[in-house]
Amino acid sequence: MEELAKAYNPHEVEDRIYKDWEAKKYFHADPDPAKKPYSIVIPPPNITGILHMGHALNDTIQDILIRFKRMQGFKAEWMPGTDHAGIATQNVVERKLAKDNIKRQDLGREKFVEEVWKWREEYGSTIIRQLKKLGCSCDWDRTRFTMDDGLSDAVLEVFSRLYEKGLIYRGNYIINWCPRCQTALSDEESQHKDVDGALYYIKYPIKGQVARVKGQGKKDGEEDFVIVATTRPETMLGDVAIAINPKDKRYKDLKGRTVLLPILNRELKIIQDGLVDLKFGTGALKVTPAHDPVDFELGRKYGLDEINVMNDDATINGIGGDYEGMDRFEAREAIIEDLKERGLFVKSEPHRHAVGHCYRCHTMIEPRLSPQWFVRMKPLAEPAIEAVKKGKIKFYPARWTKVYLEWMNNIRDWCISRQIWWGHRIPVYYCKNCGKDTVEGQGAGAKAQGIIVSKIRPEKCPVCGGVDIEQDPDVLDTWFSSWLWPFSTFGWPKETPELKYFYPTDSLVTAQEIIFFWVARMIMAGIEFRGDIPFRNVYIHGTVRDITGTKMSKSLGNVIDPLDMIEKYGTDALRFSIISITAQGQDVFLSEGKFELGRNFANKIWNASRFILMNLKPEDVSADLCVFFEKMSLSLPEKWILSRFYTTLSYVTGCLDEYKFNEAANAIYEFLWHEFCDWYIEIAKADIGSKQSQVILYKILEKSLRMLHPFMPFITEEIWQKLPRDKDSRGDSIMIQAWPHLQKQMISEDAEEKMSDIIEIITAIRNIRSVWNIEPQRAIKASINIHGADEEKFLSENSTIIKRLARLETLEIGKIKKPKNAALSVVGKLEVYVPLEGLIDLEKEKARIMKEASRIEAEISSIVKRLKNDSFVSKAPKEVVEKQASYKAELEIQIKKIKQNLKDLGA
Repeated sequence: MEELAKAYNPHEVEDRIYKDWEAKKYFHADPDPAKKPYSIVIPPPNITGILHMGHALNDTIQDILIRFKRMQGFKAEWMPGTDHAGIATQNVVERKLAKDNIKRQDLGREKFVEEVWKWREEYGSTIIRQLKKLGCSCDWDRTRFTMDDGLSDAVLEVFSRLYEKGLIYRGNYIINWCPRCQTALSDEESQHKDVDGALYYIKYPIKGQVARVKGQGKKDGEEDFVIVATTRPETMLGDVAIAINPKDKRYKDLKGRTVLLPILNRELKIIQDGLVDLKFGTGALKVTPAHDPVDFELGRKYGLDEINVMNDDATINGIGGDYEGMDRFEAREAIIEDLKERGLFVKSEPHRHAVGHCYRCHTMIEPRLSPQWFVRMKPLAEPAIEAVKKGKIKFYPARWTKVYLEWMNNIRDWCISRQIWWGHRIPVYYCKNCGKDTVEGQGAGAKAQGIIVSKIRPEKCPVCGGVDIEQDPDVLDTWFSSWLWPFSTFGWPKETPELKYFYPTDSLVTAQEIIFFWVARMIMAGIEFRGDIPFRNVYIHGTVRDITGTKMSKSLGNVIDPLDMIEKYGTDALRFSIISITAQGQDVFLSEGKFELGRNFANKIWNASRFILMNLKPEDVSADLCVFFEKMSLSLPEKWILSRFYTTLSYVTGCLDEYKFNEAANAIYEFLWHEFCDWYIEIAKADIGSKQSQVILYKILEKSLRMLHPFMPFITEEIWQKLPRDKDSRGDSIMIQAWPHLQKQMISEDAEEKMSDIIEIITAIRNIRSVWNIEPQRAIKASINIHGADEEKFLSENSTIIKRLARLETLEIGKIKKPKNAALSVVGKLEVYVPLEGLIDLEKEKARIMKEASRIEAEISSIVKRLKNDSFVSKAPKEVVEKQASYKAELEIQIKKIKQNLKDLGA
């Protein structure tokens, strides 16, 4: 039997073990009718991505689930893959080309896409290699890419089907436009952030005869005007009307009038509509249908012109006159100056408001009128809402159910076209003979004049027979391929054996920020194209933040690189640490020091395992534990450790089924570190050569390694490989062993309660040693006062354990009065006494304790004064006040103990 090294070195273990797992195809799963399937599809990381702590948390959770289910006997499939990440990847390659002063336009579309594919071949697998470093047991043989042939076919199939059903249409609508990426974005990709802006008040002259406006009366030398408040003066170049609320009495005389657009002098209608907010600004709203979603609705309602005043890069176009070519913000300042010169600028005031930003480059979004392709979402949303309402899909934590339903009930159509080159080209072709049809709401295949939807390029127009055909230049939103991920990865639209067996999948593990981007859309797509939900359970984990609660970002310099932590502490340490501190659905507050927990735990397990292996006799450990339990007369510690193991196993299994990963991890930690290592192994040392000790040490260690394996796969494999093989082993790796079977008959509340009393007695005596500064090695006397014969019998039977672990010279058990000058500790109904005479200098200790008592009482008094000070309580941060109150409570506990100690000494 091979010994373990003196110290655990993860770098000598992890890569070797992972390569062995891969070589033996332990991660691979094929359909097996004899087994139940369990499947997860990985949230595909972007090919531009590198491993960050969010990935580490997300993928560790998935790996725990897949390893757990694999050990439970399921045919467990974890489908891996990567996302082409249209905008992000195009930006990366454009920046690479820019270093050589090359623009994508210089190359042309075809050559540029070739460059992206080259980049993907060179760098696109970085994240996959890093996931392997994390220990992920994905089925790498099935690795998919959102632009591989199979998934691309699925994308074209879905577009064609939705178009035929009238659920995809092309329309000229207000969309979110990124001037940096120069593409449309969906509402979910336009992340709103509060920004400090300004509200600008501008005079719009009224045309014609005098019309009095309440609160805006005419002064000498002034024209009559309406004052309009706006946050975006640059868009006034596209104004076509002024809107007022019909209930606003201030503007009752303006009905049917016309005002003049400042600077450009375009005539603007006055319209009345209940949508206008009477309380915002002056209550008069400039209407710019091509640059604001509310204005767009008003424009369509009243048949107003739609004037786009910006180019793709958010510079002003030719309609802007003297401002042509200016950036939008530059134009804003120029317009304000010109308004001031004309006496038409009233004032500006600070105004904080939410503004959309591009989720990729963080540029401020420009609402813009643009012809785009959309998916009608409401018909798709209805069955997806019902699936969650009926409990077919469950969210963990449950609070996300409400968030999902609220968004789905208010869902808007999805803009799916993007004005970039990297991605799935929209399968729409235009016949130049028939004319490109951009009719809003159009969507019925070849019936739409000039529009042909086809998975392959048509040879001729099905309407006129013309051959002058061009493809739509846009690509589809990246999420249009991602929403098909749970079934396209298994071969859809083909009915493959894998699709039939592994779909629907079981669990989806993801972050809260993509519930709408991805989770909701996958549910809609699964029901629409497979007639069934894509997954049964959705676990939403929190965000990884630094120790102060700030979200990690490179710009703030507070990022902790998981690869650095793996290098320093090992993969298992990283995995166990991050899981043990992550409560279900809560954000994670992380510092580098947190990873010491996992490293120390790994070392504890290693050292305990090494000790057991050094003392193990392989010929003595092959007994069947159930038979052994029934036939052998076990001691209290042996009954206790078996009961505690199976109680822990039951709890851990339940936690994993309920996605309570940190509770499972902490239960294993408590059992292995404190109960098994600190107590049972110490107790077993006295009789380690006996058959009973050998069997129990081996069985508990081997089963505990299996229980721990999903969390810490490498160290458990390395130790397990050194253990004698159990006759029930199924193969030569721990990861394909069975999850330990629960033996309820070995769970004993009585044994656990009694052993708990023994542990408390030993701990109490150890604490007395510590309080009175008695050397750990010095043998002392102790006595226990009992109140019943049962207590005396139970304690006498286990007195040898108490004496050895508490280092006692003698232990007296019975109805005993407290000796003079003895330390006292109460354990349940028992009193534990340790005589102090001869062990310490009593007078010196009294003086020391009284001095310490005076110091603590003075500190308590100081804190009380501080907490009674209204100025301190009102001005100090809440956490500071709470910390002071908590510290006061701790000091009060200390003083109580000190007074008891003085009492013990008769002071």
